[in-house]
Amino acid sequence: MDRIYAPWRSDYFDKKPAECIFCKISKNPQEDLKNYVFYRDDFCYGVMNLYPYTAGHLLFIPHLHLDSPEKLKEEIWLHLHKISQKAIAMLYEFGAEGINMGMNIKKQAGAGIPEHLHLHLLPRYNGDTNFITSIANSRVYGTDFETIYKKIQNLAKMYLK
Repeated sequence: MDRIYAPWRSDYFDKKPAECIFCKISKNPQEDLKNYVFYRDDFCYGVMNLYPYTAGHLLFIPHLHLDSPEKLKEEIWLHLHKISQKAIAMLYEFGAEGINMGMNIKKQAGAGIPEHLHLHLLPRYNGDTNFITSIANSRVYGTDFETIYKKIQNLAKMYLK
């Protein structure tokens, strides 16, 4: 496999925070803009994935620090899916032509932050798997992250009520 270096991700790999990053974001709503949080309620929050696979890759994260869905109260589990259902409509408005939705539960299942449950919504677009993905096993993120965040933030105000 060929490798493409992405040194801006060094902090993610090198620094193990003393506190769970998702808990830190949860406890600091005054830093929502800095952390790219676009939605927040009593049970969960929505945040842009800092290392997205596609433009508009979102995470919905319960405030509770749990590593597996069976540990959540049913009320929170249902709320998380109610919000994600609304977010799917929001992503179609954003321009998604399809969506991958899922959770990687625990490290062995591929979770990047296995200690805190989170739900991924990945918008998909015609042509987002192209020659670079096919021949170089790489992805190109060809849009401005800040611009996408602002669009998602505005759409969230309409869809995630």
